[in-house]
Amino acid sequence: MSRPRDLELAYTRDMMAALLLSADWPCMPKRILQIGLGAASLTRFIYATLPEARQTVVELEPVVVGAAQQCFKLPPVGERLQIEIAEGAEWVAASSEEYDLILIDGFDAEGETGNLESLSFYQHCRARLAEGGLLVCNFLSRSPHFLKSCIALDAAFHGHSRLLPQTPGGNVIALGALAPTTPLDATMLRERIAVLAASSGLDLTPLLERLIEQEDGLPFVI
Repeated sequence: MSRPRDLELAYTRDMMAALLLSADWPCMPKRILQIGLGAASLTRFIYATLPEARQTVVELEPVVVGAAQQCFKLPPVGERLQIEIAEGAEWVAASSEEYDLILIDGFDAEGETGNLESLSFYQHCRARLAEGGLLVCNFLSRSPHFLKSCIALDAAFHGHSRLLPQTPGGNVIALGALAPTTPLDATMLRERIAVLAASSGLDLTPLLERLIEQEDGLPFVI
């Protein structure tokens, strides 16, 4: 609690690897949609480190928002942060806004996501991405729906998707893009990781090491 902007869990740090992939690096996303609030780790990090970003967070359960406000230092709702109480898939399907970054982390207490891992949901997310935008999803490798979810995401993004190496906790971060991103080799990634660490305190070196260990992990491209 003394470091509310820090991302303590490996999978949340991996989700922010999308910040390395901007074609006009170091340009950062200005319009961000987050499905699933949880303890607001991603929300706090973005609020603290991307002051020009405008966040919209969609959360199904009001009690989760209340807990984040009372216990986890959720930033105040205002111009930079909007909270919507709604079912994520339905909200995205009805939306007409465009986003530079969409983050999906919407598990319930039983590890289920409802419609947040369906083909139609990913298609609606793709339609909501601005040019150069990215979709980032948190998957659980132990979930019985894992393979089906990966296939649905890849189909919705016409093959422009990839999985990051599994975290020690069993999370697999999946990314989707409208078009192929710029290939980044180990040297380019180290340079971008160093810049990001200096500006935000986020160190993605462990992810780079896992990418290097993975046979087809580099170049880093979607």
